[in-house]
Amino acid sequence: MSAGFLPYGRQWLDERDIAAVTEVLRSDWLTTGPAVEAFERALAERLDVLFACACSSGTAALHLALAAAGIGAGDRAIVPSLTFLATANAVRFLDAEVVFADVDPETGLMGPAQLESALERAGDPPPRVVLPVALAGQCADPPAIRTVAAARGMRVIEDACHALGSTYTAGTESHPVGACHHSDLACFSFHPVKTIATGEGGAVTTRDPALHARLLRLRSHGIIRDPDLFESTGLAFDTDGRANPWYYEMPEIGFNYRLTDIQSALGLSQLRRLDMFVARRRELVARYDAALAPLAPVLRPAGREPGCVPGWHLYVVLVDFAAIGLSRARIMAGLGERGIGAQVHYLPVHMQPYYRRRYGEQSLPGAERYYAGCLSLPLFPAMADEDVDWVVQALVEVIG
Repeated sequence: MSAGFLPYGRQWLDERDIAAVTEVLRSDWLTTGPAVEAFERALAERLDVLFACACSSGTAALHLALAAAGIGAGDRAIVPSLTFLATANAVRFLDAEVVFADVDPETGLMGPAQLESALERAGDPPPRVVLPVALAGQCADPPAIRTVAAARGMRVIEDACHALGSTYTAGTESHPVGACHHSDLACFSFHPVKTIATGEGGAVTTRDPALHARLLRLRSHGIIRDPDLFESTGLAFDTDGRANPWYYEMPEIGFNYRLTDIQSALGLSQLRRLDMFVARRRELVARYDAALAPLAPVLRPAGREPGCVPGWHLYVVLVDFAAIGLSRARIMAGLGERGIGAQVHYLPVHMQPYYRRRYGEQSLPGAERYYAGCLSLPLFPAMADEDVDWVVQALVEVIG
């Protein structure tokens, strides 16, 4: 049983993680050192993808991916409204515009049908990119989304920040989310509530060497040090034709989105336990499913997406608050009084004041219906089986 308060999510660190970080602190490199590349190689290998670019957050990953794909002023991007703010905000960072898509009211996911509907509303020319979001660990039919996007010349950038360790099927094959078999780039977050933690941190994966090279440049101010790419030859080279050792160029402006060696060492240590973390999350989800079955239909797990085997970042239930006769705030308060944290993922982004002012009032009934009933219960691998029973018993007491 967890002592004290049971939050909706948290990291699980052990002595191996502490030792990995301590080793870096005793080394010569705190940042831009060997631990970063080691973490990137291990992550790419784990996801069966060619390249991984580590960065400072999931938000930075989204910004970098969009910038590397050439998204900018005058472009439009399709974003499901049921997501964290960062998915849409990263589009606006680049002065591009957001076209919000609806989602399935049971899963909270934008599938190919919702993408087609958003494209119809967007009109011509079609947006240049779509950002499908893996919510709570689930993704909706990546092959079909890729087909819809490719037919209109759109890039696909996955917001996979919830989906490290998830897989999906394409025909007879199974792919890790982030392998980029049906996308151009995929973005991850390593925030403490995610499947592995680096404190803050993120990564972008891709199979495209040109995109990867641009990600690396943009991650560090847009700087290049390859003499073959230098433009100002008079400044770049000594009289003997060799590149000046101090010289670098910035052909385009970039960002400071580097991940440190300290964070990378923690991430690499955590990545070694990813399979265990994912397996434990799945065990806890199965226990929740069985324990909550008697509360249906007024309280039931969010819908499950066929063809996806989630790593389960969140455990979301859909609640008929009117039938119960209690508001969501009251249920959350009742759980809090019993030492249990809950959360809501998410208020649809099209309802946020900034986007309402920019694009006007919009009706996306699937996102609004999902939001109206969703509630995230505690889920993290350090939980005991008894913690699930505690949460379910507390729910029974609160809702009567």
